[in-house]
Amino acid sequence: MRIALIGYGKMGQTIERIALQRGHTIALRISSANKHEMTPENLGEADVAIEFTKPEAAQENVLKCLEAGVPTICGTTGWNEGLVHAEFKATEKDTAFLQASNFSIGVNIFFEINKMLASMMDDQPDYEVSIEETHHTQKKDAPSGTAITLAEQILENLSRKKHWSKHHTDNPEALEIVSHRTENVPGTHNIKYSSAIDDIEIIHTAHNRDGFALGAVLAAEFIRGKSGIFSMKDVLGINSLT
Repeated sequence: MRIALIGYGKMGQTIERIALQRGHTIALRISSANKHEMTPENLGEADVAIEFTKPEAAQENVLKCLEAGVPTICGTTGWNEGLVHAEFKATEKDTAFLQASNFSIGVNIFFEINKMLASMMDDQPDYEVSIEETHHTQKKDAPSGTAITLAEQILENLSRKKHWSKHHTDNPEALEIVSHRTENVPGTHNIKYSSAIDDIEIIHTAHNRDGFALGAVLAAEFIRGKSGIFSMKDVLGINSLT
């Protein structure tokens, strides 16, 4: 499989290493230094594009890939308002698009556990829930896309919470997300239910970027030659627990 890497920072380089280990080739590497090379002709040399850049650049990058008819994986978070345009473009061009807040296999299993736990706690009003996430200092968006996904899952399954907040609040209907940025932390997410009697916590801790990169390459392998809008649940064959 020939891959176009859109974004060649630490994540892009890790994806390259994993892709090469799995027998793939890199057809195109795009960074801020050679963005002019992201042409339809060059993109057309790839079977799949993988985009990991910045929120302010993601929509334009993804639309260019899809316009060229290239199935596209996107791991950039913080541009949710533009996803509908990408999905429309993928449908228009009869190609494939998959965006995920987190490509890690472990995190996607964690998502399902989070939904199940929230559903179980819906009848336990004595427990207050909160989310805490920690990432490296280069991560631009806060809360992380993964934390927002976790929050939205809780809101869907815990009726006493109506919205999430990235600021401290005394509103009982708000789900608080606390974000930390620390050197050399790939990503940790903690869901905590606290009562006067006890606490219940579920935690996912990434040890390095390899899990995210492997998931992105698996997703690229999955959507190659396909058309439609997909998720990591499709890639991993995960059946929702709720």
